[in-house]
Amino acid sequence: MTEPKRDQVHEGALGERLNWLRAAVLGANDGIVSTAGLVVGVAGATDTRSALLTAGLAGLLAGSVSMAAGEYVSVSTQRDSERAALAHERRELRERPQAELEELAELLRRRGLSREVAHEAAVQLTERDALRAHARVELGIDPDALTNPWHAAWASFLAFTAGALLPLLAMVLPPADTRLAVTVASVLTALALTGWSSARLGAAAPGRAVLRTMAGGALAMGVTYAAGSALDLAGI
Repeated sequence: MTEPKRDQVHEGALGERLNWLRAAVLGANDGIVSTAGLVVGVAGATDTRSALLTAGLAGLLAGSVSMAAGEYVSVSTQRDSERAALAHERRELRERPQAELEELAELLRRRGLSREVAHEAAVQLTERDALRAHARVELGIDPDALTNPWHAAWASFLAFTAGALLPLLAMVLPPADTRLAVTVASVLTALALTGWSSARLGAAAPGRAVLRTMAGGALAMGVTYAAGSALDLAGI
């Protein structure tokens, strides 16, 4: 029984790393698109570098803090649910151990083991660590690796900030006559990379993912630039 347990730990760790990487890619994508839309929209109304910088920084800070706060709340709720489920399972193991043993055996049998092998495996897992066995098999929770809301919050903050910096710098650093073209080209290139990365992490074909992310970014920039230009023409 030792080797399968080690494999499960390795598979769980790999899955956790992939989830973090996917979240980081998506956070960076959000930072790119939202900040690009903001600075391109402002560029449609004015070419003043200070206005562009102010708008970009405001969008970066507001977006990164909002993403971090939202991720912290979401993961904290998930962690609370996991702890409540573990406490409930611990209470059931204390009050009705035989019924829980039979339940574990039935869950293992549904995964393809014969009735005899499932019962023997359930007995051995219960003798080793009943709560951990039920947590993993019944609840799908690793009690040694509960989600950490602070890790999630910082990961979202950093990923969004990294993504948002690209359109901000692309807009404020080049000369006025090239900054819009540089920003659009930089953003579309970065979105192609995030689309490709998210597809590869999900073991999917990257072509459609790249097109989707680029199309979404182009649409966001086009809409906000049109809105900014309309405000400029209206003299607002």
